Amino acid sequence: MAIFKGAGVAIVTPMKEDFSVNYEKLEEIVNYQIENGTDAIIICGTTGEAATLSHEEHLDVIKACVEYTKKRVPVIAGTGSNSTETAIYLSQEAEKYGADGLLVVSPYYNKATQEGLIKHFTAIANSVKLPILLYNVPSRTGCNMLPETIVKLVKTVDNIVGVKEASGNISQVAKLMELAQGQVDLYSGNDDQIVPVLSLGGMGVISVLSNVAPKETHDIVAKYLDGDTKGSLELQLKYLSVIDALFKEVNPIPVKKAMNLMGMNVGSLRMPLTEMTEGNAAVLEAEMKKVGMI
Repeated sequence: MAIFKGAGVAIVTPMKEDFSVNYEKLEEIVNYQIENGTDAIIICGTTGEAATLSHEEHLDVIKACVEYTKKRVPVIAGTGSNSTETAIYLSQEAEKYGADGLLVVSPYYNKATQEGLIKHFTAIANSVKLPILLYNVPSRTGCNMLPETIVKLVKTVDNIVGVKEASGNISQVAKLMELAQGQVDLYSGNDDQIVPVLSLGGMGVISVLSNVAPKETHDIVAKYLDGDTKGSLELQLKYLSVIDALFKEVNPIPVKKAMNLMGMNVGSLRMPLTEMTEGNAAVLEAEMKKVGMI
């Protein structure tokens, strides 16, 4: 059984003025997401600035998210690392804290071979009982997980159940689903490709857009899965320019700006990330106004 079906939010980590984690705001935005139809919360991923959280903060944020969610929707914890040992530690701790699943990114900087990826993910999966989604995002990691590698892992490791595919390569995704023969739970990792990925057999999205448009992102998936492909496509295209603006600069710089424009007050970003430039921020604001978000 899939960890979730629909739209999961790759939720931001709100910060206070001193750049410490704002837990009160995190609880507020978790509730906002659930109230607006989000099907899962993905905590401490790329959008959650996991790379600049200490291990202690990382685990505290996961624990808090589990508590705030109160089992209303699944919580999927990002526990990947370029160190297999560290990924095992984070994964085991997240399991203790009550996460429902794990999102484990391919090891960045090391640029492991495909055989190395298989050994890395197998070791992590064997250390826990939780279901695991692989996370393929070569633009961030410098390492592309080939379809053959993903399929081998899903077919040979019981608790590796699927993948967040953010390669942007639809041909690669199609090849994956051909080889998988229905054994891979596929989620789009790119908001501009939700409908294309669903058309290839995907069951949802792990979304940045959902931070600012949770109901609409949920509806893109729900409409498609309910057979209203026309309605789903219309929503996908309606928000395409907003999605483009949300990636004018590296994620999560624009989405935090967008949330602040909406009055959510999620704070700033930890260095080396910096505030969105004025020109790009103006484009983002204009696109949000066009669709009535602000």
